[in-house]
Amino acid sequence: MQITRNASLTQMSIRIRPNPRLSAWSAAARSIASSSPASLFRNSLQPVAHDEAQSDSKNVRMLRMIMFGKPGAGKGTLSGRLVKKYDILSLSTGDLLRMHIQDKTEIGRMAKEIVAHGGLVPDELMLQVVTSKLDHLHNKHWILDGFPRTLAQGELLNTHLNKQNTPLSLVVNLDVPDDIILSRISDRWVHLPSGRVYNLSYNPPKVEGFDDETGEPLTKRPDDNPEIFARRLEKFYSTTSPLLDFYARLSQTRISPPPHRHPHQHPHQLAFHTKPPHRLMVQSISGTTSDEIWPQLERVLKDAFPGLKERVDSADIRRKHSLSDAIAAASVAASMPSK
Repeated sequence: MQITRNASLTQMSIRIRPNPRLSAWSAAARSIASSSPASLFRNSLQPVAHDEAQSDSKNVRMLRMIMFGKPGAGKGTLSGRLVKKYDILSLSTGDLLRMHIQDKTEIGRMAKEIVAHGGLVPDELMLQVVTSKLDHLHNKHWILDGFPRTLAQGELLNTHLNKQNTPLSLVVNLDVPDDIILSRISDRWVHLPSGRVYNLSYNPPKVEGFDDETGEPLTKRPDDNPEIFARRLEKFYSTTSPLLDFYARLSQTRISPPPHRHPHQHPHQLAFHTKPPHRLMVQSISGTTSDEIWPQLERVLKDAFPGLKERVDSADIRRKHSLSDAIAAASVAASMPSK
């Protein structure tokens, strides 16, 4: 009889259906257990999975560049070539200051009053002029022209960019011998409205004495004479050498980027660094002409910033030239008698 009752109980237990209330209570208990402090701590130790494409786009190294060089070393010419070929913005401190004055911004009004009284714009105000534009270029490649010029300005700029998590990535010094520069100034002509610079020795205008794009006459800079130029060189050495030493020291340190947090990440979850530590690159390039320096400069950018893209029109022009060369070569080969 006992065995029969056990079998009967077993059959009865098989026929029992789950109670919906018990299932709900069980689910609630599991939910409470998963949100307990111990469970939250275990979950916080697991890194958040990120979208691979999103991570790749964030890991592209941005070009944030300053170019130094003696007066007449070719900074303007080389910057112009980079901007024309690659997707890079060139920011001129002088142009930005004039824009603020013209637009009558608060910065512009302060600067205009100082300049009108013959004073020099303070470093802090010049920093505001520059960063008013730089702070909107987080995902853009750029070259800064005309700032910093002193060690104090360099320190201010470095502090600001680091706070914005957009530190400088490249400092280039164009090393051109003094005697080459002094002999070059006699052949230099400029188009003052645009700032385009020509040199009769290696970069002459298409029509002598006239700008290539506007046809307007070229002029000589007032300071393009040996005495004034020698003073400019002396000032360059006294102000720029400390700046280069400053950036050389910075290049020996690494800056860890802030941890990357996913938009849907739980506040208790740990965030991990998804980018390698940042390190400033300082490069000195030697040469006597811009044509000699250009391939070296381009090689530095291609090696250090592989994500830097060429402008579409520049790539199209090169492809057209390559296609034309290929067609010409094929035509020559077809016209040659077969052996």
